[in-house]
Amino acid sequence: MRSALAIFCLVAASAPLAAKDSLGVYSNWAAFRDADTPRCYAIAKPRGRNANAAFASIGTWPKQNIRNQLHIRLPQAAREGTAVRLRIGRESFQLAARGRDAWAQDRQMDAAIAAALRSATTMRISGSGFSDRYDLKGVATAMDAAVVGCAGL
Repeated sequence: MRSALAIFCLVAASAPLAAKDSLGVYSNWAAFRDADTPRCYAIAKPRGRNANAAFASIGTWPKQNIRNQLHIRLPQAAREGTAVRLRIGRESFQLAARGRDAWAQDRQMDAAIAAALRSATTMRISGSGFSDRYDLKGVATAMDAAVVGCAGL
């Protein structure tokens, strides 16, 4: 319950991620729908000291035909030219980063990341000066809720 409250507080405090409708809380992940944009997303905070500064989200934008797109809000700006790495289980991905935001390099990487999220228990994002760990319990259900939540938009 504490992590669910923390997720709701994160979303309430994040103007760009302000949601209209909650689609549910699934362990460490929550899903939201914003019909005005329109978009839906699953979101979680990392464990530890960066919990109030960072988040990971998997978004769906039906009008752009985008499904399960990764977005990471980093706890600090990525330094120019440094790698931001995402490790999910045994798989590793080098993300594209600008400032405090990081994404998959392309749709194929987004698809590989979405598949990896379904079979792993933890995820780690690391770069120069930071390393965040996410518990993936509930991520698959939250991702599915986001996709289904946007089906009619």
